[in-house]
Amino acid sequence: MLFRFFILTLLLGLILVLPLKGQNADQVRIQHIRIEGNDITRPSIILREMNVHQGDIVSTEVLPELLQENRRRLLNLSLFTSVDLSSQKTDSGLALLVSLRERFYYLPRPILQLADRNFNVWWTEKNADLRRINIGMKVSNNNFRGNLETLTAIVQAGFTQQLGLEYTRPYVDKRQQQGIGLFGGITQSGELAYKTVQDKQQFAKLPGQHIVRNYYLGAAWYYRPAYALKHSISLSWLHNAVSDTILALNPDFNAEPKNAVSYLELSYRLDLNLVDNWNYPLKGFKTVSYALFRQGTEHMQQQLQFRTEAGLFGHIPSLGQKDFYSVIFRGRLSFQDKVPYFLQTALGTKTDYVRGYEYYVMDGTHYGLLRLDLKHELLSKTFSRLPFRYLPSLPLRLYPKLFADAGYAYNPYTPSGNLSNRWLYAAGIGIDIVSAYDLKIRIEAAVNHLGQYGLYLHLNSE
Repeated sequence: MLFRFFILTLLLGLILVLPLKGQNADQVRIQHIRIEGNDITRPSIILREMNVHQGDIVSTEVLPELLQENRRRLLNLSLFTSVDLSSQKTDSGLALLVSLRERFYYLPRPILQLADRNFNVWWTEKNADLRRINIGMKVSNNNFRGNLETLTAIVQAGFTQQLGLEYTRPYVDKRQQQGIGLFGGITQSGELAYKTVQDKQQFAKLPGQHIVRNYYLGAAWYYRPAYALKHSISLSWLHNAVSDTILALNPDFNAEPKNAVSYLELSYRLDLNLVDNWNYPLKGFKTVSYALFRQGTEHMQQQLQFRTEAGLFGHIPSLGQKDFYSVIFRGRLSFQDKVPYFLQTALGTKTDYVRGYEYYVMDGTHYGLLRLDLKHELLSKTFSRLPFRYLPSLPLRLYPKLFADAGYAYNPYTPSGNLSNRWLYAAGIGIDIVSAYDLKIRIEAAVNHLGQYGLYLHLNSE
């Protein structure tokens, strides 16, 4: 009898409580979302990035946090100079207002970049030779037709000549999950690195002639089922041709002692981006992974390659509210019986380098790189009311930091220097400068395991 009474009491309690929970006064319905300031960008592109929609029921307690999260999401599109979200109560619920200021999308930008791997190599080893500067024009529209499409044309002269065209449309279906891309072009130069000796690239020149010429053509398919998840599959055809001078200096420059190689490249890329700011993250996790297969069609064998990058970013509450850390790993595995020289670079180019070793290049098939940073937000200020339509405000953030790096490049062939097949490590101090239009400047002073000190300048993220 007591057991039956307990069961009846429990059922009665559930019947009385459940309806009351559904009628919680703290729950409100989003009746309307109004967008203003999007003169070019289509509303569907904006609503696609938000995680709150018309008809949703939300808690008033989490509403401020929800608005802030959606503000970050829209800023990560890199379409707007400012984003503000606000809410207003109505008779039947809540109305959201999204106020935007668009960037200048159609931007003819002059190309003024170095032909060398980084600023320090150009300044120190190439004696700041102005002839090693590429000049040209890059005309791009980063929000073509308001659909987040990208249309870019490149005309470049100077040390390296280039003609290129690229088109990307992120969404071609009604659910805004699938997209396409097309790209192609030609590059040529009168100088080329043909070999690495003692961890230094050796260059050959043909005055008045082109020593190398590359053609590329490809297409890509994109699938983005969620805000932070994206899949990409691309298929490219590449043709590289070098002069007899290169083969005479290094018969292993190509897989076979032939002037030209052609190959198809099939790649799959996975992006998982859970950080707060895609341009300069301070909190969250992100990873980018590649699986790449190359099939030679002319004087080249097969090659299978795997690459990954993972970054963990967070706040250090024990130090202070403005202190952060980051841990970044990059690595590659490459499999082929004989890898041609032009595909052997492991550490030392682009973003794959151990800080403090900017003057060196380590060749190899496999490599790993680990970066640790501790940084403090010294300044975070926005200069408002500027007299520019597409730059009404100028954000400026400064992050002094301490850092330490470690890396390893595995070279199964005859070592080209002293730094392959051994651990590399360095530490130092620096400052990151972050501003409008995704501008990032890194000034870093580092000492490596060789006892060498250096001051380095970079115009990209870590």
